[in-house]
Amino acid sequence: MERQAIVQKVYLVGAGPGDPELLTVRALRLLQAAEVLVYDNLVSPAVLECVRPEARRVFVGKRAGRHTLPQEEINALLVELGQTGAVVVRLKGGDPYIFGRGGEEAEALAAAGIPFEVVPGITAACGMAASQGIPLTHRDHAQSCLFVTGHLKDGALLLDWEALARPRQTVVFYMGVSTLPTICRELVAHGLPADTPAAVVRNATLPDAERLSGTLASLPALAAAAELAPPALLVVGDVVGLAERLAPRAAALAESTVTSKATP
Repeated sequence: MERQAIVQKVYLVGAGPGDPELLTVRALRLLQAAEVLVYDNLVSPAVLECVRPEARRVFVGKRAGRHTLPQEEINALLVELGQTGAVVVRLKGGDPYIFGRGGEEAEALAAAGIPFEVVPGITAACGMAASQGIPLTHRDHAQSCLFVTGHLKDGALLLDWEALARPRQTVVFYMGVSTLPTICRELVAHGLPADTPAAVVRNATLPDAERLSGTLASLPALAAAAELAPPALLVVGDVVGLAERLAPRAAALAESTVTSKATP
């Protein structure tokens, strides 16, 4: 396969769920070629270690409840940097087009006539599921899977609760830690049993990953007692119940694979 050239333009790059081993080959090549890096708080330190040392770094994320730059100013910054003719990498946790505001930034670049390319990444939900032993779909438990934002643009949480509360599906909520009690309450109110398995996963794919498992009835209190802080994902559905069996097995399999490869 012929390598895709790296030219001077703006690249909206998915950094994946955190583990640098899960970067795409294209993403890694761009990180090593970037002249300017624009990144946020969802990009793990391990991924940032892959960036060329000479690159100018611009942090535009959120810390301590404050945005370094509002989204409109980030859009304008990318347009400004794109006009310099540099190799600009806008690095985003997960995938740029799945709750990463990549669509808004692409619109701004397109409107300004700035050349850009979108490089997909493993979205957080898929990384979480694989690392925690939670298959998002399963013939016995879930015939569909929904990715939903738990935090809307205006702060409201006006979702299609009837669609989200249908049986035999998996629902993953991004940015849902602060609204966890509301989400669980509304899902039960719209038809899901209170004992439906649910879990909150923080730092999935990283060494300090945490999973808090319970049900729609119990999870809000468990999360409050654990003082679980964002960013984290909420996953709801019967497939969550498979984690206890599949997560240890997945870890053991990975360990044995590494051992066998290292054996002469």
